Amino acid sequence: MTHYPHLLSPLDLGHVTLPNRVLMGSMHTNLEETRDWNRVAEFYATRARGGVGLMVTGGMAPNREGGVFPGAAGLFTPKDIANHRIFTDRVHEAGGRIAMQILHAGRYAYGETCVAPSPIKSPISPYRPTELDEAGIEKQIADIVTAAARAREAGYDGVEVMGSEGYFLNQFLVTHTNKRTDRWGGSPENRMRLSIEVVRRVRAAVGPDFILIYRISLIDLIPNGQSWDEVVTLAKAIEAAGASILNTGIGWHEARVPTIATSVPRRAFTWVTKKLMGEVRIPIITSNRINMPDVAEAVLAEGCADMVSMARPFLADPDFVAKAAIGRADEIAPCIACNQACLDHTFDGKISSCLVNPRACFETELVLRPTEHPKRVAVVGAGPAGLSAALALDERGHAVTLFDRADEIGGQLNLARQVPGKEEFHGLVDWFRTRVSKSRIDLRLATSASVDTLQGFDEVILATGVVPRDPRIEGQDGDNVLSYIDVLRGAPVGPRVAVVGAGGIGFDVAEYLTQSGDSPTLHLPDWLAEWGIADPSSARGGLTQPKPEAPARQVTLMQRKPEKPGRNLGRTTGWIHRATLQAKGVAMIGGLNYERIDSKGIHVSSGPDRSDPRLIEADTIVLCTGQESLRDLAAPLTKAGKTVHIIGGADLAAELDAKRAIDQGVRLAATI
Repeated sequence: MTHYPHLLSPLDLGHVTLPNRVLMGSMHTNLEETRDWNRVAEFYATRARGGVGLMVTGGMAPNREGGVFPGAAGLFTPKDIANHRIFTDRVHEAGGRIAMQILHAGRYAYGETCVAPSPIKSPISPYRPTELDEAGIEKQIADIVTAAARAREAGYDGVEVMGSEGYFLNQFLVTHTNKRTDRWGGSPENRMRLSIEVVRRVRAAVGPDFILIYRISLIDLIPNGQSWDEVVTLAKAIEAAGASILNTGIGWHEARVPTIATSVPRRAFTWVTKKLMGEVRIPIITSNRINMPDVAEAVLAEGCADMVSMARPFLADPDFVAKAAIGRADEIAPCIACNQACLDHTFDGKISSCLVNPRACFETELVLRPTEHPKRVAVVGAGPAGLSAALALDERGHAVTLFDRADEIGGQLNLARQVPGKEEFHGLVDWFRTRVSKSRIDLRLATSASVDTLQGFDEVILATGVVPRDPRIEGQDGDNVLSYIDVLRGAPVGPRVAVVGAGGIGFDVAEYLTQSGDSPTLHLPDWLAEWGIADPSSARGGLTQPKPEAPARQVTLMQRKPEKPGRNLGRTTGWIHRATLQAKGVAMIGGLNYERIDSKGIHVSSGPDRSDPRLIEADTIVLCTGQESLRDLAAPLTKAGKTVHIIGGADLAAELDAKRAIDQGVRLAATI
């Protein structure tokens, strides 16, 4: 008897039955742009072998003007079709099914040839689009239809037409971006015309025995978005035009509301999908922040959808479905929605991967083969770097002993998980704990490694992490001064706080100090109110006035760099942290010199000329002034003749970078 009867039940689409209710949603990984088709094939085949019911590729451009960026992948030539056939064949050999997403970016296209319903520039692109005339619209329709027909020729089981997230078709649907007065604009019926015509003609081109998914925007989260009546009317029309499935999209990319970041509550938008249930007869897929099988099962059991889309969880663990099916859900690597190695990489033009699983998209490059020469390896430090190295070494067949001075594993992940909005880190530490308990690793907690205790090992890995950097501020030894470690471990803090250092840790500490009670991430109604998200039945586009809770403390966040604090935070999540602190009234100041600290607060000045000396009154000063690598054992071990490797913060003290630490640990383990 399965623990997930709804999730693992088949879904009959008429001409084909999917083995379960799990969709691997579309992710643009930049893999297709490498033109390494074996690598692309192995990425998808690995997830097919893991048991997912249906996969959707990253967005494929129907034409050059519709590509998200110049050179974006698509099916433009017979050679493209043959190349795609390489990985659709591999997926089918692995027992899977795959659909190609057709994504026309419209005004989101990052190039001078972008087109749109009206010449209105997107806030996330520097290019003003060309307004399409009647012939131009016909060309876009024909190109989308051609892409669908070529997808069938390339061996795909279906296509997904992207009509949400603010892309081309979505841009026609709302008056925010569609100012036309012809038959493609104005009334809701006219604005819907393009989406309906695309689906109708795609179905005619591909025939009845081909999966046709339409990605519909349920809640735009932008001004002048669709009304709920318009969404329902469109859904029914798309069904009538020939769609097999409706996949639901949440929010435009330019929306100033987070939808998939760590701080977004799990399954935060399934209530919107549930509103559409019963309005159409075809299956409806729900998405966003569903990352574990128990969450997905509850969504389906409550009637919120017929199928669940999870994208990034399949970067974290390609065997998600298989593990759930055999009762090993506790071994599923959790997607923590950090965006650091996936979306941030995508938008930087890099190959996407996963903080938790650095082998994602590197399946052919980063291979953990069984060792032919087992060694005794000591790993010192059970933070993310040491844990990842120890587990990968154990997987390969080495004998591993893992030391840590603390009485629990996790290192500074245990600090991160105290921050409001980072509750997913609890699950990451739990997953590491589960994996270690089921491994052959000899775990020695509350144990300080020394040169003597490490003598019997063939190789030693130092993953000893970091210590806070000493900022050398006069008066920093006062009773009113704490380190970020003290604060995140629960030290008492006064009502007025000055946070010295505005990197990632400084922002985390400021969020921790301004939050009173439980995090909104754990209470959906509070989170919806904080960001101004309303029922789209009562508010067009689902937007209302944000109502953040009052801050628990008065906080000033400061840095030496003469730039906007938070500028170097995550590419796709930094704005969320800045907006959160702004809503809590946090003062953020750059370009300061820290002159001295006394009982009244911290005395500062501005710029290289130390002008404008002033006091920032504070009851508590928190030092978040960076870290220094801790690797005292390296030199004496090397002198004693040991082979020593240094990874993680011990190698490079740059914020608390779990992505780099885990990647280093796995890559090192693959070479020993």
